[in-house]
Amino acid sequence: MNQIFERKWSDYYQAVEGRPPRETLLMALEKFEEPQFAVDLGCGDGRDAVELLKRGWRVLGIDGEAEAIARLQSRPNIDLNRLETRVMRFENLVLPTVDLVNASFCLPFCPPEHFSELWNKIVAALRVGGRFCGQLFGDRDSWAKYPNMSHHTRSQVEELLQPFTVEVLQEEEHPGTTALGEQKYWHNFHIVACKESINSNHDI
Repeated sequence: MNQIFERKWSDYYQAVEGRPPRETLLMALEKFEEPQFAVDLGCGDGRDAVELLKRGWRVLGIDGEAEAIARLQSRPNIDLNRLETRVMRFENLVLPTVDLVNASFCLPFCPPEHFSELWNKIVAALRVGGRFCGQLFGDRDSWAKYPNMSHHTRSQVEELLQPFTVEVLQEEEHPGTTALGEQKYWHNFHIVACKESINSNHDI
């Protein structure tokens, strides 16, 4: 019988509290000349959303857990006037037109049967010249055994990125631990990519 991945998100939020923003977000932000409008998917308690707000961005924070949104809204020293939040699961996702979609370590938690639709929504939501930044999990990741999670080979990742100019694609693979101290073999793709114009799309 297939094992289903489950996570006690409250424990995770406590474990990562106070951690700095993800490197992929920082690399993406370096490529923008001025603050614009971002969606932070799987925003959690706001480690990335807070950085966006500090830099003057308007932010829509989306997470499937109400506790995550509550933690984000209670963060000190953030401009709530530029923050909108939604509790929404990936399979029900509705996105506005935006300049940046940040998805730090959250997309693998989308069930495989919904992933293609999710990815298409992300691509469609981005303006030309907008960026995606975040992570996908590789097929050799130890969590690939869970049928309710999405994992990708490198060729599959490259295919997903065809509508983009790839600015960063770093593949990482090593044994380690999770934020909760669990042993895990990591196989990740760290991505920053700029959406191309319609006329410059690659042939698929």
